[in-house]
Amino acid sequence: MDQQFSIRSATIDDVPLILAFIKELAEYEKLAHEVVATEAILKETLFGNKAHAETIIGYLNDKPVSFALFFHNFSTFLGRPGLYLEDLFVKPEARGFGIGKQMLNHLAKLAKERNCGRLEWWVLDWNKPAIDFYHRIGAKPMDEWTVFRVTGQSLEDLASQ
Repeated sequence: MDQQFSIRSATIDDVPLILAFIKELAEYEKLAHEVVATEAILKETLFGNKAHAETIIGYLNDKPVSFALFFHNFSTFLGRPGLYLEDLFVKPEARGFGIGKQMLNHLAKLAKERNCGRLEWWVLDWNKPAIDFYHRIGAKPMDEWTVFRVTGQSLEDLASQ
C-alpha cells in the first residue's frame, strides 16, 4: 500500500477540523463530557491577537488523520523554553503507519529549531499502548512529579483572595 503522509501548520480555516479532532480525542479518553471548547473559542485562543498555542495537522493521502496541539513552556533549571505537547491524536484507521512517531519527530525538530531544551507531555496512566510507544521512542516518565490543577470554582476562589 503506497501511503503519502505530510504535516502542515494549521490555519484559522482549520478550526472546525481542530475541534472535531479534540472531540474525537476526548471520546477516546472517555472525557467527552469535559469538552467546552467551541469554534469561536479556538479562533480566539489559537489565531487571535495573542495566540496561546499552535496546531499541526497530519494528512495521509491528503486526508486529515492526526493533529497535535502544543505551546511553549519554560524551564528555569535549563534557562530555556520547552515545547509542551497538550494533545496528540491519530485517528484509529490511520494507526500502525508510524504517524504518531512522525508527528513527534516534527515537534522535536521544531523544538530544536527554536532552541528548546525539551519536549514534554502527559499521558493517562491507563493508556498502555501510548505509554509503550513513548518508551520505545526514548521518552522517560516523570514518576516523581504529581500534577496539581486549580479549575472552576477553585480557580475563582483562589483568584478572588
